[in-house]
Amino acid sequence: MRSWRFGSWRTDDRWLRKKSICCVARQLRRGSAPVSAPHSSVFARLASGAFYEAIVRLTFCEIIMIIKPKALLALEDGKVFTGCSCGAPGERWGEVVFNTSMTGYQEILTDPSYKGQIVTMTYPLIGNCGVNEEDFESLHPWVEGFAVKEICSFPSSWRSQKSLEDFLKQNGIVAIEGLDTRALTKHLRSAGAMRGILSTVDLDPGSLVRKACSSPSMVGADWVQSVTCAQPYLWGREKIPGSGLKTWEWGKGQNLDLSGEKKFRVVAVDFGMKHNIARHLAARGCELQVVPARTRAEEILAANPHGVFLSNGPGDPAAVPYAVETIRGLIGKKPIFGICLGHQLLGLAFGGRTSKLKFGHRGGNQPVKNLKSGRVEITSQNHGFCVDIDTLPPGEVEVTHINLNDQSLEGMRHRRLPVFSVQYHPEASAGPHDSAYLFDEFMTLMEQYSKE
Repeated sequence: MRSWRFGSWRTDDRWLRKKSICCVARQLRRGSAPVSAPHSSVFARLASGAFYEAIVRLTFCEIIMIIKPKALLALEDGKVFTGCSCGAPGERWGEVVFNTSMTGYQEILTDPSYKGQIVTMTYPLIGNCGVNEEDFESLHPWVEGFAVKEICSFPSSWRSQKSLEDFLKQNGIVAIEGLDTRALTKHLRSAGAMRGILSTVDLDPGSLVRKACSSPSMVGADWVQSVTCAQPYLWGREKIPGSGLKTWEWGKGQNLDLSGEKKFRVVAVDFGMKHNIARHLAARGCELQVVPARTRAEEILAANPHGVFLSNGPGDPAAVPYAVETIRGLIGKKPIFGICLGHQLLGLAFGGRTSKLKFGHRGGNQPVKNLKSGRVEITSQNHGFCVDIDTLPPGEVEVTHINLNDQSLEGMRHRRLPVFSVQYHPEASAGPHDSAYLFDEFMTLMEQYSKE
């Protein structure tokens, strides 16, 4: 939290918010402070002096409820949470989920895998580091809505270019703060992720619950078509923020050089690919041809790549049958590496089935065991569906990784063919780097296969 020192006084942004209320109250006493109609009665009482002396004892949530427009988050089961707006005005529906990451909010907001979802952050203070253009995981935010306990109004980071609240407003993201995110998270854990609606315009709880019940379900939803690229393109040759030359690489700042010799040609099927996946592949000497999700297997093979990458993405994998058919046409013909949705689609192509998890895995602290090495990796995850282990053909597919929280499938490999995948995100961004070795394994697989 950013703080300032005035003589012997040390203050933070909560103190400054309370101080600003006091200043407004003083102005009201003098009749020089315009106040919006919903708050005028409250400020009139403050200005009268009845509550003026007690204002410094107000809680943070009480203060923001006074100075910001009201917002409601309603769930399909009738549960309603009250807070105030900290983003753009409006109304959005989506599947309400929670993410346990303490930071990485910018990467979460711009991850295409969150399309169709209202994301709740379990960590109470979000926005401390502000927002910068280098940490985008796509061209713009994809979340339907954003819910936090408290948003930081005064970010403190040398890389910050704007506050999170300004970023949300500029990108039209409806957001709510001041609600009890701990109660919301506990409710979702016990009842499961569910449909919800976030609104700053309709403040009737009953009306919002009815709208949430009538909104589309995540089951059977193909959100891939909303996030995939429209046309094929070469990564690093297009003017995409956060990509290509001058991109960010941990430990090297802006010094990642993509102009060197390319060892491998890789076709990446874009189901909603994060930028950091492309950065990892490019940094290892791959010329990356990104293609839309509906690209056919024959078109991919015509490019004669050394390997094929299946990206992450949103929605129900069972609702993307065209991608499953494409993958079936590629298995055994080129080395394949899949992540997240790409992993789920590969499981369907192997003949397995997918199912919806109760509340999913979302956060940067998910424990995964590598069954080959015995090591436990702390991973970054974001998924609400998984491949059912028991439905995979055991004679053809080997389980390589499992989730230590619920024993669900986290990684698999074909026993004979150069094909493997993981459910989690080895590229992190944000999150730990324990699993970055998987990109090196893909490089090794392509090198071995190219010699045969």
